[in-house]
Amino acid sequence: MEIVGQSNGQNLRIAIVVSRFNQLVTDRLSNGAMQQLLQLGVSKKDITVIQVPGAMEIPRIVNLISKNKKYDGILALGAVVRGETAHFDYVCAQSAQGVAQTTLNGEVPVMYGILTTDNMSQALNRAGGKSGNKGAECASDVIEMINLEKELS
Repeated sequence: MEIVGQSNGQNLRIAIVVSRFNQLVTDRLSNGAMQQLLQLGVSKKDITVIQVPGAMEIPRIVNLISKNKKYDGILALGAVVRGETAHFDYVCAQSAQGVAQTTLNGEVPVMYGILTTDNMSQALNRAGGKSGNKGAECASDVIEMINLEKELS
């Protein structure tokens, strides 16, 4: 027997938590996610976009909204581009760890779509460029995980 989550987003409520930092990239991630959710049958009225200042703020809001049972799934979208200091390493590690904690222990599926790239070109390639759109990919994945969890419960 094989169990696979379906790609049907009807009647699902989705939160998109997106960083404003590197907005040229994050707007593209958010738009890609929105379009994919709509294609999968999620109603526009059931999608909430929550903007936060940067990637470090994403885990706190993801954790907070995962507890309120208002949403069936959450997308965490951001872009951290390497700079000249170690700040990149700290932001990447802490944002990933924070989202991972909620992913494992939270009430709803959370998809991690925080890009961590060496340069802006790599980030743009993953936000609708030649490498696809990580936001759209996360949108598909969260719908699949929600339906898989329903199937297993």
